[in-house]
Amino acid sequence: MNRLGDATSPYLVQHADNPVDWWPWSTEAFAEAKRRDVPVLLSVGYAACHWCHVMAHESFEDDETAALINQYTVPIKVDREERPDVDAVYMEATQAMTGQGGWPMTVFATPDGAPFFCGTYFPKAHFQRLVVAVAQAWANQRGEAIAQGRNVVEALTGGSLGPGHPLDAAKLDSAAQTFQRDYDPVDKGFGGAPKFPPSMGLEFLLRHHARTRSDDSLRMVSETCSAMARGGMYDQLGGGFARYAVDATWTVPHFEKMLYDNALLLRVYLHLWRTTGDPLARRVAGETAEFLRRDLRTPEGGFASALDADTEGVEGLTYAWTPEQLIQTLGESDGVWARELLGVTDEGTFEHGTSVLQLRQDPDDPARWAKLRERLLTARDERPQPARDDKVVAAWNGLAIAALAEYGELCADRSAVDAAVEAAELLLRVHLVDGRLRRTSRDGRVGEHAGVLEDYGDVAEGFLALHQVTGEARWLASAGELLETALTRFADGSGGFYDTADDAETLIRRPQDPTDNATPSGSSAVAGALLTYAALTASVRHREAAEGALAKMAPVAERFARFAGWACAVGEAAVAGPLQVAVVGSGAEADALRAVAWRATSPGTVVVAGPPDAEGVPLLADRPLVGGEPAAYVCRGFVCDLPTTEPGPLAEQLR
Repeated sequence: MNRLGDATSPYLVQHADNPVDWWPWSTEAFAEAKRRDVPVLLSVGYAACHWCHVMAHESFEDDETAALINQYTVPIKVDREERPDVDAVYMEATQAMTGQGGWPMTVFATPDGAPFFCGTYFPKAHFQRLVVAVAQAWANQRGEAIAQGRNVVEALTGGSLGPGHPLDAAKLDSAAQTFQRDYDPVDKGFGGAPKFPPSMGLEFLLRHHARTRSDDSLRMVSETCSAMARGGMYDQLGGGFARYAVDATWTVPHFEKMLYDNALLLRVYLHLWRTTGDPLARRVAGETAEFLRRDLRTPEGGFASALDADTEGVEGLTYAWTPEQLIQTLGESDGVWARELLGVTDEGTFEHGTSVLQLRQDPDDPARWAKLRERLLTARDERPQPARDDKVVAAWNGLAIAALAEYGELCADRSAVDAAVEAAELLLRVHLVDGRLRRTSRDGRVGEHAGVLEDYGDVAEGFLALHQVTGEARWLASAGELLETALTRFADGSGGFYDTADDAETLIRRPQDPTDNATPSGSSAVAGALLTYAALTASVRHREAAEGALAKMAPVAERFARFAGWACAVGEAAVAGPLQVAVVGSGAEADALRAVAWRATSPGTVVVAGPPDAEGVPLLADRPLVGGEPAAYVCRGFVCDLPTTEPGPLAEQLR
């Protein structure tokens, strides 16, 4: 009996009709394995994963393979996005056993959860032989299998974050040099193929430039952002970024589009535009914000997790074009012009003679391109569309809330702020249960799985951005409550944080990963939110907690800077110190001051605008109007300048 039909995870629901007798992750599943005296088959993936779909089609939809799985194991299906804690501990085991990891992840474990054989994707024939071999080993060599599992668990549980040291300016400068050593001066970005959008590293380098005026740091950001936005990884018609480029030139993407990538990149492009005035960065920020609102909004006001890489089982079916298709859609003259502009060739840049659209040069006729882009997008909308993973993940929605709130403020787009508010209200209304965050919801129904550290950090980050943009006290209060839970339930007692709460389900180890992956690590996310909260409230306790968390992550930042980009970005804010800007008053004069304040690039800047002494808004306390006129108050740490009523002097204070 397959038990996945009522799951809140679209990934699990995708497998509800498999002939495999799947169980969701549960104590009952492990109890069943113990009762039957068989190993557990743990299959971990996510809805937008291409090779997960391939293995599902080859093996899990195949009656013969399913019969072997059902006979010899208790199969458990896990959505890694819904249970990042389960994914983390078994990915560690997979990497320890095989030297590599990825999804789908395939783990055979004892009924106690100890892994004894790990891998990733297996072709059907290989997988069938593997299931039989595991069953034979369980029957005839169980002691060895259990011993291997025990050894892996002991090795994993023996490691924890060691003592740290301050993540100071010298270490951040060194981290920036590490990025420079890894920089690809030809195709931009870092490292070789496949190339992932280095959003957290780019945010760090922008902040490093703001503190040091480093031309190299700004150049790496500008060139990489341009290369990504002009290549095929960026959707030239609909906006938004794919998960990664399979090549070094940012030409051919892996077509899945993730909420977290686009939220993080929206913020990077927005901040690049704020720093340089680059019109490309401004355009991409706007188009990405529109993509989030158009394609990922859920009816409840949240943001869906992803668009699938495949359409009807074919990767890129929705997005790729031939020259003939362009001419058919646009006519001969416009089709030929668009073909040259978008790099669509007779041979194709993708598969089967099709090309991914690129925009390597600005069009010589922007108005013509705008009209053709709209026509092409309309035609593409009539094609079969990729599936949407419409579960709402708390952490990723927190990232989207922060990005849209800042975008709406900086670009005077009130609808973006409204979308951020709606998503935040959904999190409060649905995801917050008895004062604790739940990880996911779907169709307005909250999932049962507890939020992990990144959920608390990223949602708090989003609420703090909303507090600054709206001036509403409720967002600051809600962020404070989330951070209090992080401090009391997730702290490791030595300055760092675990990824799960002290009352969370017990796994083979309590995960504690300080490194960034596709999103900021839980530790760096919480450190950033703690630091911002401290700047907004003058709380010494929260600043000290942020500095303690950064100290624990400093060794990672020193050795593996590219995997600690968010920690380094938060470190820049800590080193720069809080720059607090309070704008009191209303009307056009206050709006002008507010606009100048939000253009400040110091990494530690917080801005709040509103009436003097607004209840629950510490930054506005004891800051009256000046001569009856709106005024701006600028403080660095505990040192404040005289208030100003003019935008020009305010800009000088912030420079």
